[in-house]
Amino acid sequence: MGRRQRSWCSALVLSMASIVSTLPAQALVPTVYLPSAQELEGSAIGIGRTAAQLLSLGQPEEAARLAALAVRLRPNDERLWAVLAEAQLRSKQLKPAADSLARAKKLDPKNAGLWFAEASLALRDNRPNDAIPLLDQGLKLDPKNPSAYFDLGNARVMQTEFRAALSAFEKASSLKPTFWEALNNQGIVLFEMGNTREAIQRWRHVLTIERNAEPMLALAAALNRQKDGDEEAITLAQQALKQDPNYVLPDHQKQQLWGLSLRLATRDLLTNPGLKTAVERAQANADPSSSP
Repeated sequence: MGRRQRSWCSALVLSMASIVSTLPAQALVPTVYLPSAQELEGSAIGIGRTAAQLLSLGQPEEAARLAALAVRLRPNDERLWAVLAEAQLRSKQLKPAADSLARAKKLDPKNAGLWFAEASLALRDNRPNDAIPLLDQGLKLDPKNPSAYFDLGNARVMQTEFRAALSAFEKASSLKPTFWEALNNQGIVLFEMGNTREAIQRWRHVLTIERNAEPMLALAAALNRQKDGDEEAITLAQQALKQDPNYVLPDHQKQQLWGLSLRLATRDLLTNPGLKTAVERAQANADPSSSP
């Protein structure tokens, strides 16, 4: 250290000493409040509730950030891990969601909902072989869950196990008679099995519960298969394409687990000259990004 530096340091020390000497004799050193571990855990519950509220408001990214904080504060609460997993699922963070579900399930292995959620994740990742044992285990814990039977049916459709799929969908609708999605999928499976008449009956039943574009177009395709140019089929197809233009896209139909027979029947239907305007309008309004 050179002389100039020694002089500078000496001046700094003298200056600091001067400042200290002017402080009041009773001056207190400021302290920062540190919450207890119990208080932090209590805060985690509140943060988790806020994350769940954000999920209900359709803000999964924000919910995931809050839920991640909550589990850091309270890492042994499976409810918070479940909220985090759901937020990650909805924000398409599939790998982190799988990790969060695994953590939640380890903490509470008898929670059927966690098994069902993990199965749902496997289905979204096109892994029906992994989903089925998860659903089976969950159904042992909660044997009257219609949504789980619905997912089981979808997994069997993905495996092209149509009889097993039909059985699962029928179980779902027996537990919840207004479960129109399960009834609709019964029609899809029956059509692939060659039972067009029974498929038509299921789709007609669905439309008494819910006037949804999917069963409308499926029913139209089946009626047109029975009678080319069927007037009811044309009307139903027009209504369906107006309600949801995406069903004009074969990839979207496939994403909804429509089998090859139904997709081909729909293709034949949509070539009808009476549907030219409706098809062109639907093609212009469809969103290709909605399909993989």
